[in-house]
Amino acid sequence: MWWVLPAAAGLLTGLITLALAGAALDDAKIDARTGHATAQVLAVTSMRTLVQFAGPDGKVYRPDQGLAYPAGSEVGQLVRVEYDSADPDQVRVAGRTWVQGVAPGSITLMVLWVLVAPATWWLRRCQGHAG
Repeated sequence: MWWVLPAAAGLLTGLITLALAGAALDDAKIDARTGHATAQVLAVTSMRTLVQFAGPDGKVYRPDQGLAYPAGSEVGQLVRVEYDSADPDQVRVAGRTWVQGVAPGSITLMVLWVLVAPATWWLRRCQGHAG
């Protein structure tokens, strides 16, 4: 059963990599058709930051998924945002991109593998002596 730890770590590595790739794709869509607005922060939870903003046509948008890269946002705050003009549900804080997630993701993976590698070695060693 020594393989469970590296398998779980591999799965987590894949999920973090996919999350970064997904964020990069979302940003590419925003970059291809960038709309600019000032958004009001409506709610901040541990999972998302909800905002509303008006498009150039005056229509008000409230993206269900919330704001990408919202670090430090507070309810009532006004923030400059960039959004995909073809899909205003894709919105991010102006000037922030998926690159902000690379450092935390890399650090998480580094710590994960620094812990998993010796634990896996130890488990294999113990299993080898037990069998």
